[in-house]
Amino acid sequence: MSAPVLELTDATLAFGDRAVWSGVDLAVQGGEFVTVLGPNGSGKTSLLRAVLGQVALTRGRIAVLGRPPHRGSRSVGYVPQQRIVDPATPVRARDLVRLGVDGDRWGPGHHDHRARVDELLRAVGATEYADVPVGMLSGGEQQRVRIAQALASDPAVLLCDEPLLSLDIRRQHEVTALIDATRRVTGTAVLFVTHEVNPVLPYTDRVLYLAPAGHASGVPDEVLTSQRLTALYGAPIDVIRAQGRVLIVGDDLHTHHIEEEDE
Repeated sequence: MSAPVLELTDATLAFGDRAVWSGVDLAVQGGEFVTVLGPNGSGKTSLLRAVLGQVALTRGRIAVLGRPPHRGSRSVGYVPQQRIVDPATPVRARDLVRLGVDGDRWGPGHHDHRARVDELLRAVGATEYADVPVGMLSGGEQQRVRIAQALASDPAVLLCDEPLLSLDIRRQHEVTALIDATRRVTGTAVLFVTHEVNPVLPYTDRVLYLAPAGHASGVPDEVLTSQRLTALYGAPIDVIRAQGRVLIVGDDLHTHHIEEEDE
């Protein structure tokens, strides 16, 4: 097996006396799809920020391609949470993707990367609205453009922070399938943070579950069990599987992580 593109060794993050997560060991191979699950406040986004080099570990090590992470690394792509864009914003889809290609070099006097931008837009199925202002696009269309932007640097690792928020079921499946197809072609590893496990489960190689009483990693059938999640939550949890979907139920799960059946 080749060296992992992303590796966490005894990774621990604490803010003051509060440990967000501790002792996380994870080695991600190129092209692997790892889904990160857990309740609100379990540190899923903080994990991505650590890989981005935005926060420093309290203990342990993170390596991307064998090197410590740092801000602005072209080896790490990032798809942020869905956010509202003012329809009057003049930035077009292709402008957003070009920013990913050029980074902080974007501006007059530099090479025209139009062909690369067009290639990325075509790869995510966004060619037809390349010149449409981003604020005029639907949520699913905006996510396609953000994925193209994140892939502009040919990253070794693609971080996705709740990319399915505010999308309907059909768009959730479309966005997840697009990310899966892309990683299979490019060999980019994916770290996918989500609360919506059912659209992602068919593509998931491994799960990293962050919870109040610890964490667990492994293939979905090993981690998403009543016994394992009960231990992670420190409270009774039932995992129900029906028609290829997963339903996680337990006391006060409105404050934790729950997957509901598609309607």
